[in-house]
Amino acid sequence: MPGEDVFDYVIAGGGSAGCVLANRLSADPRNRVLLLEGGGRDNWIWFHIPVGYLFAIGNPRADWMFRTAEEAGLNGRSLNYPRGKVLGGSSAINAMIYMRGQAADYDHWRQLGLSGWGWDDVLPVFKSVEDHSDGESAFHGAGHEWRVEHPRIRWEILDRIRDAAQAAGVPKIPDFNTGDNEGSSYFQVNQKNGRRWSAARGFLKPALNRSNLRIETGVMVDRVNLADGRAVSVSYRKDGEAFIAKARGEVVLAAGAVGSPLILERSGIGNAGRLRAHGIEAVHHLPGVGENLQDHLQIRPIYRVHGIKTLNTEYRNLVTRAMMGVNYALRRRGPLTMAPSQLGAFVKSSADHETANLEFHFQPLSLDDWGAGLHGFSAFTASVCNLRPTSRGSIHMSGPHAEDDPDIRPNYLSTEEDRRVAVESLRWARRIVSQSALAPYRPEEFKPGAHIASDEDMLVAAGNLGTTIFHPVGTAKMGSKEDPAAVVDERLRVRGLQGLRVIDASVMPTITSGNTNSPTVMIAAKGAGMILSDASSA
Repeated sequence: MPGEDVFDYVIAGGGSAGCVLANRLSADPRNRVLLLEGGGRDNWIWFHIPVGYLFAIGNPRADWMFRTAEEAGLNGRSLNYPRGKVLGGSSAINAMIYMRGQAADYDHWRQLGLSGWGWDDVLPVFKSVEDHSDGESAFHGAGHEWRVEHPRIRWEILDRIRDAAQAAGVPKIPDFNTGDNEGSSYFQVNQKNGRRWSAARGFLKPALNRSNLRIETGVMVDRVNLADGRAVSVSYRKDGEAFIAKARGEVVLAAGAVGSPLILERSGIGNAGRLRAHGIEAVHHLPGVGENLQDHLQIRPIYRVHGIKTLNTEYRNLVTRAMMGVNYALRRRGPLTMAPSQLGAFVKSSADHETANLEFHFQPLSLDDWGAGLHGFSAFTASVCNLRPTSRGSIHMSGPHAEDDPDIRPNYLSTEEDRRVAVESLRWARRIVSQSALAPYRPEEFKPGAHIASDEDMLVAAGNLGTTIFHPVGTAKMGSKEDPAAVVDERLRVRGLQGLRVIDASVMPTITSGNTNSPTVMIAAKGAGMILSDASSA
């Protein structure tokens, strides 16, 4: 590999967004495209068997193994902060849940002055990348790269929880992805015939034979190099050697809500005072870089049950476990096809909210933490998260080198509203579990415990049980020219510079009301179209 090479587009980051960008930008054989990924190839079996998230999260082969700072809102705890370390990024280790959020999320972006980002604008983009097993419809696309199917396993305990939710006032609905997701349904998943469908499998694999696309894995991107206010190249290292990739067209950062702001800061783009403190020359003062971090904090109540199957006890039976493997090998069905959560419910924590602001992920299993073993008793988890937190955190570099760990400070439960919603969410879980549909199974609250009753004690419990649900966004926010914290404009161009865009989850001005992977895919597809359109009109 030469020490210096020239491309039309250099993409830093081969996760969900990077795979989409590589596919779209290399579709024209006249465009020479370089994709740089810090992780490796997705050639490990647990990247493809859906239940592999149990082995991938917390494994340095698949996970960057980040940690947050100690969080005051979590009673001083520091959290593991999983991010995918492989082509396909977090889509190779995540929950596989296909979720767009709510129409109001995107209409809010448009109301912030971001033209072209309303629900009516983004719905066609969602459909244009989708291959839904139900076929083409008013809300779904078919025949494209992003495969969506229904789950291939059912648990009676989840059916009964859904009945209980209905009795508690949560209607049963067929589809979360029509713009209004209030109600309960089974999550649709990014799988094909019982195998995980990551962004690498959907978008990158079809492009691998293109001679104009080069993919480098196991690289560390040091910085974007600027000349006269324009991004002209990317410096990176592989196997101890330094390389420079020149960009005739544009440099695109797609390293995610953690990686993209760090690359910007190492490039001298960010808060000038912060950069100087790390010995980096500030070449472009942009104070919003690394700020505006938003994440969905999941609180995980656990309920013991009796007389009904859950994965906890099924997995402990060696014969049953062997049959799970046989079922998967022969039919691609059964527990090995499981997403971490199969049943969802979206509710309003109180009448103060116009749309659902809580998301439940019901799981027929329980454990202390992802990567830990299942409990030895039959149980389910009623994980619940605040969809639109008002707390804001940050992700910044802790030192000037690409190997330095990020300084991740989500600032969970730092606002009164978020603290109130946390208590309301725990009470909602109890409301559902108390319904007669679950009475035959004698649910017992294992965590936080039925003795926790006051708002004050419930808040402490939320801090003890809360953990990330792996949805960091917003650290290079999209904003209008009047927004002093904006990092990119509505066309995802870094403000005040030329030839540099950020296209990944970090550009979300506010977090979407649901799982964030498919909105990131949508952003990448829309962003790629903007790049190609701008190039054709130049």
